[in-house]
Amino acid sequence: MSTATLSSKGQITIPVDVREALGLSAGDRVEFVETAPGQFAILPATQSVRRLKGLIRPLAAPVTLDAMNAAIEAEGARAR
Repeated sequence: MSTATLSSKGQITIPVDVREALGLSAGDRVEFVETAPGQFAILPATQSVRRLKGLIRPLAAPVTLDAMNAAIEAEGARAR
């Protein structure tokens, strides 16, 4: 396990083995993601949003505005 020391300015140096494992180099950005209360994961923020393409399946069929309006109207009538 790697450790780092927090400076008086709130800065840390990410240990070289962690930088290598994450594929980080000077100037790269990282994200701190809370995984549980008081626990965070450090993730590289260097990848393009394009890598998310295909993560969510497309709709089987497009929904028309008329169908959306009908669903909203039906839900509103049901809620009364």
